[in-house]
Amino acid sequence: MDFNILIIVSMLVAFVLTLLFGVVYIDFLKKKMYTQYILDDAPERHAQKAGTPTTGGVFIIIPIILASLAALTMNQTLTPAALITLMTLFFFMLAGLSDDIGKIKHKANKAGLTPRNKLFLQIAISILPAVYMTISGQTYLNIGQYSLDLHYIYPFFVILFMTGVSNAVNLTDGLDGLASSNIAVAMAACAIICAITGHTDLAIISAATVGSAIAFLHYNRYPAKVFMGDTGSLALGGLLGTIAVMGKFELWILFIGIVFCIETLSVIIQVTSFKLTGKRVFKMSPIHHHFELCGWNENKIVTVFSLVTLIFCTIAVVLFKILW
Repeated sequence: MDFNILIIVSMLVAFVLTLLFGVVYIDFLKKKMYTQYILDDAPERHAQKAGTPTTGGVFIIIPIILASLAALTMNQTLTPAALITLMTLFFFMLAGLSDDIGKIKHKANKAGLTPRNKLFLQIAISILPAVYMTISGQTYLNIGQYSLDLHYIYPFFVILFMTGVSNAVNLTDGLDGLASSNIAVAMAACAIICAITGHTDLAIISAATVGSAIAFLHYNRYPAKVFMGDTGSLALGGLLGTIAVMGKFELWILFIGIVFCIETLSVIIQVTSFKLTGKRVFKMSPIHHHFELCGWNENKIVTVFSLVTLIFCTIAVVLFKILW
């Protein structure tokens, strides 16, 4: 079957499965009272979000995996890289789910996995693609038409990189539709770049993610009917990192994931400033909360942040094509 058709099939199947699965899963969450508990120091308006079903990431990730497997099998490109990518996605979902279940069980936002345990799981999961890429001899970073071979430093870079991207998306997931809209745009750019480089298997997985993320917005846009939770944000961040590693465009995430990078940087700046000077640079971090406290409504923040991602992703794709 034509590759372009398979890309569309992968995206549409994931889109439809997410929409259908969402109806059943949200009903299940409501019956089981698997709902969100809000941080005490969150903006006041977030108090009204308490009781919203969470762990919605399950009906993002499962459709991505099913749609990808179907399209990859049809295209006869169920490669080891594709399998490892999907396995990594699934394990990140389980890590996030265990964190969300802990919060639900103890009825507190901070009662999930400890930061140390969460980091341990992220590192452990990231070892899988790190080892695969090292064994296959792909220990280099592409910088335009040049490459830098990191040799045995590379697996440590991959672990640090994937953990960082996973946490960055997790930090961004603080407003209705913010993480899902930005991940949809970012993964669309990944799909195009993977198609350019001939990584058809990764392009199919990226396309499936776009379809699932867009469908999830039907339930997650303001006012959200469900939250993806760490179940979704850790997994989608892990997937974005894995796709970049497997597709050998790690450094391009600085463009593709510009909003995720800014969100993370805002937290680092805020914490560092407060520890060194006792003063805060932002009204609240991550930076989307700063704009909230400046009077921006959630829809405006999501729209502006998504446009920023779209602009930088477009620049990244154009530059990548030129340099490639």
